[in-house]
Amino acid sequence: MKSRPQTIQIFLPQGDPSGLRQAEITTRTVRVFEVPRAQVSAFMQMPEANQVGLYFLFGAQDEDTPECYIGQSGNVGRRLSQHVAGKEFWERALIAVSLTNSWTDTHVGFMEWKSIQAATNSGRYALLNGNTASNRHTPLPLESDCHEYLETISVLLATLGKPVLQPLTGAHPPFTQPGFQTDTGLPATPESQSNGTDHRLSLRQRNCVAEGVLSSEGLVVLAGSTGNAADRPSISAGLKRIRERLIEQGIARVEGSSFVMERDHLFSSPSYAAGALYGGAQNGRTAWKDALGRTLREIEEQQFPASGNATE
Repeated sequence: MKSRPQTIQIFLPQGDPSGLRQAEITTRTVRVFEVPRAQVSAFMQMPEANQVGLYFLFGAQDEDTPECYIGQSGNVGRRLSQHVAGKEFWERALIAVSLTNSWTDTHVGFMEWKSIQAATNSGRYALLNGNTASNRHTPLPLESDCHEYLETISVLLATLGKPVLQPLTGAHPPFTQPGFQTDTGLPATPESQSNGTDHRLSLRQRNCVAEGVLSSEGLVVLAGSTGNAADRPSISAGLKRIRERLIEQGIARVEGSSFVMERDHLFSSPSYAAGALYGGAQNGRTAWKDALGRTLREIEEQQFPASGNATE
């Protein structure tokens, strides 16, 4: 769905920006609570804690491995308190409820199922749901309502810093190695692999054949991109750990002398993306280029040309 301007209201019930927070889009009927683990008892005092709701638990094994568990309950407060005793990994919970208290078990059951699908497809978090939720029978009118609720929940989660349901990029053509045929039957060319609006970029140097999509969060390297399997002398400990983690998580694999991306993956910067493929230090602003051959640095310079007439 196309993005559009929206007004989001965030309220601090305790006045602490790092404590309990509640967020809502002013024209919608969904409210999301962000609850630190240490503040579960405070959330339990709120009337919304007794409602039917959809919840997301967030934690991490380390800085590079964010984790999420998705669930639903007829009483989210009681269920959350059970997870304090039963699940060690999580540090913050985000809980979605209805402002009109009109959700049923059928609503949240369907939304749990769709949320697990979306989180799995985005691959942003290691999902800890051992068994995926079932797709119980949902009447079509109710299913339509749930899709609208989930759209709101996804925006609110991302606003609160947890974009678990957000796809890595907008729709983009699949990556095709040079010389292969595209799904249109035409030879793969820079023009056929870029629609001019999704900031599609390529990396073609030192055995790297890769494509990515620049976004506000960083750079998404597309599945099928290849780099060097062997580490270069310039590789840092941090970059080496990133490459090892990608292989451990099944996001990339080593095939002969190639480092192959199995899935789309978001890197926080173009330099990390280029370095992970190259196997050593790279300047992503000169390594990644668009279909016209312009580097990221050149694109930025054209957007914001230096002016000798600028005044303070």
